[in-house]
Amino acid sequence: MAGPQVVIIGAGVVGAALADELSSRGWNRITVVDQGPLPAPGGSSSHAPGLVFQVSPSKALTEMARYTVEKFSSLEVDGHSCFQQVGGLEVATTPERLVELRRRHGWVTAWGVEARLLDPDECVALHPLLDRERVLGGLHVPTDGLARAVAGVDAQLTRARERGVRVLERHEVLDIRHEDGPEGERVTSVLTDQGEIPADVVVCCAGIWGPKVARMVGMNLPLTPLAHQLAWTGPVPALAGQSVEAVRPILRHQDADLYYRDRFDRLGIGFYGHRPMPVAVDDIASVDDAEEMPSVLRFTEGDFAEAWAQTRELLPCTREATLEEGINGLFSFTTDGMPLLGESPQVKGFWVAEAVWVTHSAGVGRAMAEWLVDGYCSTFDLHECDVNRFEEHQLAPDYVLARDCQNFVEVYDILHPLQPPGDPRPMRTSPFHERQRELGGVFLEASGWERPQWYEANASLLPGRDIPIPNTWASRFWSPIVGAEAQVTRERVALFDMTALKRIEVTGRGAAAFLQRLTTGNVDRAVGSVTYVLMLDEDGGIRSDITVARLGRDHFQVGGNGNLDVVWFDRHAPADGSVTIRDITAGTCCIGLWGPKARDVLQPLTRDDLSNEGLRYFQAKRTHIGTVPVTVMRLSYVGELGWELYTTADMGLKLWDTLWEAARPYGGIAAGRGAFNSLRLEKGYRSFGTDMTYEHDPYEAGLAFAVKTAKADFIGRAALERRATDVTRLLACLTLDDPRSVVMGREPVYDGAHCVGYVTSAACGYTIGKGIAYAWLPADLATPGRALDIGYFDQRLHAAVAEEPLFDPAMSRLRG
Repeated sequence: MAGPQVVIIGAGVVGAALADELSSRGWNRITVVDQGPLPAPGGSSSHAPGLVFQVSPSKALTEMARYTVEKFSSLEVDGHSCFQQVGGLEVATTPERLVELRRRHGWVTAWGVEARLLDPDECVALHPLLDRERVLGGLHVPTDGLARAVAGVDAQLTRARERGVRVLERHEVLDIRHEDGPEGERVTSVLTDQGEIPADVVVCCAGIWGPKVARMVGMNLPLTPLAHQLAWTGPVPALAGQSVEAVRPILRHQDADLYYRDRFDRLGIGFYGHRPMPVAVDDIASVDDAEEMPSVLRFTEGDFAEAWAQTRELLPCTREATLEEGINGLFSFTTDGMPLLGESPQVKGFWVAEAVWVTHSAGVGRAMAEWLVDGYCSTFDLHECDVNRFEEHQLAPDYVLARDCQNFVEVYDILHPLQPPGDPRPMRTSPFHERQRELGGVFLEASGWERPQWYEANASLLPGRDIPIPNTWASRFWSPIVGAEAQVTRERVALFDMTALKRIEVTGRGAAAFLQRLTTGNVDRAVGSVTYVLMLDEDGGIRSDITVARLGRDHFQVGGNGNLDVVWFDRHAPADGSVTIRDITAGTCCIGLWGPKARDVLQPLTRDDLSNEGLRYFQAKRTHIGTVPVTVMRLSYVGELGWELYTTADMGLKLWDTLWEAARPYGGIAAGRGAFNSLRLEKGYRSFGTDMTYEHDPYEAGLAFAVKTAKADFIGRAALERRATDVTRLLACLTLDDPRSVVMGREPVYDGAHCVGYVTSAACGYTIGKGIAYAWLPADLATPGRALDIGYFDQRLHAAVAEEPLFDPAMSRLRG
C-alpha cells in the first residue's frame, strides 16, 4: 500500500513521529519538508529540555505520554538510547500542593501508570539535592524521564527514510495550493522556495509556525508562541564527577512554577512564573537571520530572578553555583491547553498536528497516522484534541491571545475542575441573563455562555432542609442552595437555562435520509417526533449523543454537544445540495421547565393541548406561550415532567418573564446547573465527553436502546455488530451511603488493592440522600451490590454498584 501523496510540513518531534508511524503502516509516498537543517531545524524540538512527565488530568494526554516513553525508550542513535528513564518527582512545599499531589496520584493511577506518594525522607532519598526542611512530600512516577528530542527526530526520520520517505531540509514553505473540486476545496500541492511538491494530503506539524502555515489555506489556528525561560547553572560542586548525563529524577517544584533536570555536573532550570511573553508568528526570525535558532530568544535575566532565588531555597547546593547560560525558548500554547489535531473543515486534505510538546509527540504521531490511514483513531480518544472543537468567538485573535497567556500563567496552578476561565468574560449571554443577575445567579462558563450554577435568591429555600455539606474540595464553586434547588425541582417546578445546548437545523429534501445514515436510531418518523440517537465513528465508537426533532417533512432540529457535531454533519453532507445544515444556537434560546407542577404552569399559557394525550413524552410541536412563538419538546434531562421550550433570541426575555410569572403561584424557582447535574445523575442520563467518548461504544455505555439494528445501514454499524459480542467494560452507577462523600471525576476505582476503573461524573443525590458516581469498570465487576472503593485524595471511599436509574425507575413522573 503506497498510500496517497503526503507532505508533512515540519520535521520536529511531531513531524518525524508522523513520518515514522505513517510509513510503518505502508504509506511511503511521503515527503517531509522543513526550512531548517536536520535533525535540529530550529523549532521548539531543537531546544526542548526533554522532560517527560506523564501525569495529566487528561486520559488521552497521559496515554500519549506513555506511548512516547515506550517509543523513545526503543529508539537509539549511535548506540545511545533516546530516553533516559530516571523517573519523575513532583514535590510539595505547601499543604495545598501536598493535597494536590494526592489528586494527581489519583489521575495517573486511574490512567494505568505506576506512581507512588512519598514522604519527605523518601523524596530526599530519591533526589538528595532537596532541602529536607522545605519538602512536605512528593509524587514519584518511575517511568518518567528525559527524551533526547533531537536524537528522537534523527532516529525516527532515519527509519522513515529506510521505508522510502523523502526528507527535504532547508525547504521553506511559501504556499499551499488548493482548488475547487466536486466535494469543495482540496489541497493539491505545497510550494517551497525550491519547487512545488504534489500533495493529496498536507499535514502541518510546524509548531510555532503553525498559524502561519494554516493561514495559507484560510484556517485560523488558535495557537500562540510564548517564550519560556530555561537556564543552566555552571558547575555545581555537589555534582562534581557525575559522568552520566542524568542520575536523579526530573523534578517539578510547582509551588514556584519550576522544574529541574541534570546535565552532568550542571542543572537545567525551567520557569513558568515570569510574565507571559507572547510572540507574533510573523515576528519569529527566519532560520538564516536568527542569532541561535528561530525558537530561541535572548534570555531576559531580570525575569528569572525569582526562579533563581526559589531554586537556591529548594536546592541549597546551587548557592555555590552561578547561572551560566539561559534562553527564552518559544513553545506553543492554546486556549484550553490541549493539542490541535485534525482536518480543516474548509479545505479537504489539510490536516494539523499542532501545539504538541515532546511529552506527547510520539503518541500524537501514532494518533494522526491511525486517523489518516483508517479514518479514525483506535488507540486514543481525541475528542478533547480535535482542532474543530472551538466556537467562532474562541478563534478571535484577542480571545486567543488572552486565553493562551492565561494558560501559560496557570500551567502549574492548582485548578478546580469547575473553575471558570478568566477574562475575557462575559462572552455570550442568554436573553434572560439580566433576570438571572437580579436573582443573584452565580455564573460559570459553558462554550462561552454565562450559565448559572445556582441563584443566591434561593437561599430562602434552605431553612428546614437537610442539605449535606460536601468535603472541602467538592464544596468549592458550590452552595447548599444547589441542593435546595434540586429538591424544589422534584417537589414543585423550576426554570433551567438550557441556551448553551448546541442547536443545529437540518433541512432539505435529503435531510431525513442524511440523518438516518448518520445516526443509530430511526429519525424518519412522523412530524412532531423527537428521537434520542447516537452518532458513531466507523469503528463503532460514540461520536456524540443527540436528540433529533422532526418539525416538518424536510425540517429537523438537532440538540447536540458542540461544534464538533456541526463539523461532522458538514463533512458527511451530500454534495448534491439536498441538505442544508445551519448552526442556529446564537439566534435562539432554550428554557427547561421541569417538575411535577410544570403542566399547571404551562397549560394555561397556550391554547394547544399539553396533556399526556395531547403531547406525549418525546414529542414536539410549535405553539405560542402567551405571545411568544415557541417550539415545545416534551423531554427532560432531570427526570421530571416538563418541556424544553425554544424560541428566537429576540423573544427569549419575554418567554422567561411569561413563565416566571406563571410559575410563582406554584412556588416555582429558577435553578442552576449544579442542581441539573445532580438530578440527571439520579436519573442515569449520560453526558457525552464526560461519561462516554470516542473510545466507548453504545453497549458499554448502557445506550444499546438507542441502536435500532432493524433500520438501514448507518455509519459504524458493521463495527458495532462485531463489538456487541465482546463487551468487557461497562459504565456503572456507584452510590456512596454518606451523601457528603462527593467526588469530582477522574478518580481511580479500586477492587481491593487493584485499580480497576475510573470515575466520570459525580454529584450528591439530594433526592436519594446518597453520593453518586458513574465509573468505567470491568464488566464482571459492574454487578449491582458489588462493593468497591473510590480513591479520593488520601481517602478510600466505600461505594457499591447500584441498579439504575436511582430515581423513578418506572418513568411515571416523566410520562405522567
